[in-house]
Amino acid sequence: MTSRDLERASALLESTILADGHNDLPWELRDLVGPDPVDAAHGLDLTIRQPSLHTDLVKLREGRLGLQFWSVYVPCSFEGHSAVTAVLEQIEVVHQLAERYPEHLALVTTADEAEAAFADGKIASLLGAEGGHSIAESLGVLRILRRLGVRYMTLTHNYNTTWADSGTDEPAHNGLTEFGRAVVRTMNRVGMLVDLSHVAPSTMRAALDVSTAPVIFSHSSCLAVNDHPRNIPDDVLERLPGNGGVAMVTFVPGFVSPAVTEWDRRLKAAMAEAGQDYRDLGQRGRFTASWDGPAKPKASVEDVVAHVEHAREVAGIDHIGLGGDYDGVAELPQGLEDVSRYPVLFAALLERGWSEEDCAKLAGRNTLRVLRDVDKYTR
Repeated sequence: MTSRDLERASALLESTILADGHNDLPWELRDLVGPDPVDAAHGLDLTIRQPSLHTDLVKLREGRLGLQFWSVYVPCSFEGHSAVTAVLEQIEVVHQLAERYPEHLALVTTADEAEAAFADGKIASLLGAEGGHSIAESLGVLRILRRLGVRYMTLTHNYNTTWADSGTDEPAHNGLTEFGRAVVRTMNRVGMLVDLSHVAPSTMRAALDVSTAPVIFSHSSCLAVNDHPRNIPDDVLERLPGNGGVAMVTFVPGFVSPAVTEWDRRLKAAMAEAGQDYRDLGQRGRFTASWDGPAKPKASVEDVVAHVEHAREVAGIDHIGLGGDYDGVAELPQGLEDVSRYPVLFAALLERGWSEEDCAKLAGRNTLRVLRDVDKYTR
């Protein structure tokens, strides 16, 4: 790409909200500092560059982020009441961050509030719960999370819940149970976006059958480009225009690069042989650190572009967005190493002939439209 493309991309993102669907900084801070939300939010100074993190306020500003969904993620090892406690603690981490950095972050819940924050020079901050196990099979807890400002919930994480199948677990429910369908209907009623990242294709289809409001994929890519269970099949992408939803393409190397996916398969097999569970992110990280397998390949900006362009071709330009998954994985593609690098992706798209209007839709206009549309169904 040329310096002119990069200048155009940066100028575009100065005037158009760039919305990212998924960032795991809150859990990364918990991992680094501890579970107390005050300690987690105050343990590092995010106004200075933090080399150990993909995300800090310096990098967010360089990347021109205008709207960030902060993941209030809870690992699947938390169950029942402990999962509910943990998700509440993670919500408080984000509130603490917004209070500590009021000149940079503004907690919002609507598209109008997000646009007002952007106009005020702040990063509009929304909450997304990752993993339906965090409601402990309670529609009451689900409603409480929405009352606390959580705007989406990912129906599963890496394991099935008792009511929905995950894409990385063995099928148990043929998608959704009756309670799972009740979860989707309740999310529609209270204005919470149904997030179909992480779920099995059967769950995607079942949720689309039930949902009367637009759905999202907060951080997934395209199965046709790379055969990974975390990616979206074309028949599901084809349904997004009818539903009004948005697929937010992620940057996770194992999801976007066939070479990295093949390496991951070898890692998974080695872990299985050693009696360890690849789905457990802690086990995976520890095993990888001592594994004597082949060197891990690198993903690239071009890998991500391939997924963005395929999603545009199948779902249409009005139904795509971005969800990087920064601080949720060990590394990102070359050229997209941290949140400061978003202009590089848009420069690559402009170089390939994308119009600034189409780039603006990808950047954030589609996400803002979905937020508004989902609010119309609230009752």
